[in-house]
Amino acid sequence: MKIYTKTGDKGKTGLFGGERVSKSSPRIEAYGTIDELNAFIGLTVTEVADETVKTLLINIQNQLFTVGSDLAAPETDKNSKLNVERTPADYYVEAEEAIDFYNAKLDDLKSFILPGGTKSAALLHVCRTIARRAERAVVALNSTVKIGDNILIFLNRLSDLFFVLSRYENAVTGTPDVEWKK
Repeated sequence: MKIYTKTGDKGKTGLFGGERVSKSSPRIEAYGTIDELNAFIGLTVTEVADETVKTLLINIQNQLFTVGSDLAAPETDKNSKLNVERTPADYYVEAEEAIDFYNAKLDDLKSFILPGGTKSAALLHVCRTIARRAERAVVALNSTVKIGDNILIFLNRLSDLFFVLSRYENAVTGTPDVEWKK
């Protein structure tokens, strides 16, 4: 199978269901940012010290693949026949449980912190910012077309989870968080 199809050579790409749209469309921006986040999580996994965090991140990568396909399949009668998996509420519930679990292992936050500490913590902060950008892209898309509520909730939780995981990575390696000094 060839990797290149030449169907996107004029700046358009296909969605599930066959519709062709501009590669600059808000939908493509939204799921492209999800793809970027997924790739960056893959890089982060290579640096994370804690095995349970690695497992969690790989699970999130799989969930983001579902989110991306959900975003690539507009909710139309035609696409309902495609049986595209939609983002379930379980995703954000699992994220909330992980936030609570890892946050309970941390000292209380007494000041704002800057991205940094260990390399893995800094990478998790980058994941946090990409998740926020993905959330903004999905909010923009949602202002023009119907998007499932669970996608936005999940992305909002993910950025919080990446923040907690960055602090946890610093804690398990004995590296202090980098405090903001006014």
